[in-house]
Amino acid sequence: MSQFTLFGNDELYNAKHISQPATYKGIYAFHKYWGKKPSESLNYCIEKCTEKNDIILDPFLGSGLASRDAHNLKRRFLGIDINPFSIEHTCFLLALPKAEDYKEAVYYIKRTISFKILETYKMQDGSIASHYLWNKNILKEVWKKSIASRKKIQMLPTDYDLKKIAEFENYNARNIQKGTFFDNARINSSENMTVYDLFTKRALYNIDLLLDEINKFSDDLKRALLLTLTSSSGQMSNMVFAITGRDKTRHQKTANIEVGSWIIGLWRPNLHFEINVWNCFENRANKLYKALLEQNVKNIPYKTSVYEFFSQNAKMGIVQGDSKVVLKSIPSESVKLIITDPPHSDRIPYLELSEMWNCILNKNVNYSEEIVVSNAKSREKTKNKYIIDMRNILIEASRILTKNGYLLLYFNAKDHDSWKFFDVIEKQNKLIYLGAFPMKYSANSVAQDNRKGAMKADYILVFNHSKNEETLGIFNKISGWTDKKLFKE
Repeated sequence: MSQFTLFGNDELYNAKHISQPATYKGIYAFHKYWGKKPSESLNYCIEKCTEKNDIILDPFLGSGLASRDAHNLKRRFLGIDINPFSIEHTCFLLALPKAEDYKEAVYYIKRTISFKILETYKMQDGSIASHYLWNKNILKEVWKKSIASRKKIQMLPTDYDLKKIAEFENYNARNIQKGTFFDNARINSSENMTVYDLFTKRALYNIDLLLDEINKFSDDLKRALLLTLTSSSGQMSNMVFAITGRDKTRHQKTANIEVGSWIIGLWRPNLHFEINVWNCFENRANKLYKALLEQNVKNIPYKTSVYEFFSQNAKMGIVQGDSKVVLKSIPSESVKLIITDPPHSDRIPYLELSEMWNCILNKNVNYSEEIVVSNAKSREKTKNKYIIDMRNILIEASRILTKNGYLLLYFNAKDHDSWKFFDVIEKQNKLIYLGAFPMKYSANSVAQDNRKGAMKADYILVFNHSKNEETLGIFNKISGWTDKKLFKE
């Protein structure tokens, strides 16, 4: 029986379309994790560069999408990441709960504690508030939904509303870590920050209530519920912008205020919303339930160490750790394809931005060994250290690859210095650069689309031990393919 893939049999069609990926949908769109790479390119490269049962390695696993793509194409897969959240998200993708089991779990939580959470948002007339509009520490408006029309009703706050908020002034979170943050102006964080700066005390109280119930579950259901919470946590935070002066439908200026979203960074705007925690959780749960209905759920077993993966001839390995160390334990010439999205210099500090989620998951983070250029000076993550670390990664990658194996790197950076680690490949005669092709982002990111000077695409850089008609033939039909070097020694 032939294996289903995203592509047909027409290679020209494949090559033409992988650089114009579709937007994420379903299970892949469930959680916001920066740096997701399009399945079109992953599937194409896996299909064309490997055979059934070949080993594929991703030493910077990120959201973990490549794990499912590799499994669906009947390849063995080994993924590594230093970020605890990355491991949790990948394991979630590999062990999805059944839709009805998940629905039943959410209904149990709803029956058990939703009334307690909603009570914290109760208004003087007994109705439940949906949004609170704040300007710094001053409450400006309270919103609720009309029962008849479902439209929002905007009201001035009452003394009752203020007393309700004051009930949580001295609350201390029970299930959530305070977090480790750094002075990093680029993402608006400071070393004296805690989760209390990101959430109201009332929100933390309600998140604790959710965690009390979620922790009663186990295995794949517990993980799915936890990720439902982390996925909705951005909308529960103080980082939800209040958008003014924009009419979405008529494209005209208006006095209306719209609810924005948490996009990226740890910005707490002066004018922002506090949103009903239960509504955030339930809305996200409904989306995941619909996505699970589309899945033919079959849990994919995985090993958690390199030793187990190779000694037991496992199909899947997901390892949390420092790639600089873990790669050294992988046998030489054992991997057919390394396809990965390594840190792009200082573009996105993934670990620092994931701290909110790791706090909710109660995961400890190894910041010291992360490969990154961070604007947080106290971390001493300089560009020079980044280049040295990435050179070592490439040296290990070339050792691990089979003689006919491929190294594919998603990469882009504006400054020349951030490309310098590539020089180790040719200086040490490790691998040959075949060329590169552009890969547009498929997430339709608001931040990416509107931030001045933001990059709109990465490149996939292709390396092999030999440059010939066979190795080039896989890639040179792709739109935008070039054999010119994008990096200089």
